[in-house]
Amino acid sequence: MDQSSGRRHRSSSKRNRNNPSTVTATTTTTTANSDDPDQCDPEVWDIFNSSFSQVQSVLDRNRVLIQQVNENHQSKIPDNMVKNVALIQEINQNISKVRHLYSDLSTTFSTACHEQRSGSQKGGSSPED
Repeated sequence: MDQSSGRRHRSSSKRNRNNPSTVTATTTTTTANSDDPDQCDPEVWDIFNSSFSQVQSVLDRNRVLIQQVNENHQSKIPDNMVKNVALIQEINQNISKVRHLYSDLSTTFSTACHEQRSGSQKGGSSPED
């Protein structure tokens, strides 16, 4: 969050429809209002951004590995087929990493929502006496 202007900057990535391997980054700026219960902690957005970047990196690596496995398979060279065993093992490990990252992301999201609700209930109006 930009402290001087009270604005929060959020980045997102979108795949180019014409070329799925191309990712376009965009930045959205919103005005932060500490009284607004719909606002999320900028630290949480940073965690989301970092996690999604890690996931994308692993998925990109898997894309390369899968292409290599396909090329090795099509070559029908015995040595290349043996190499595929290690490549497929790495793909499986990467899938586990992605699952773990999404699990952590889910926990972070749930915690942030719970804290947001708790904060909005505490900051809400109290019944009049």
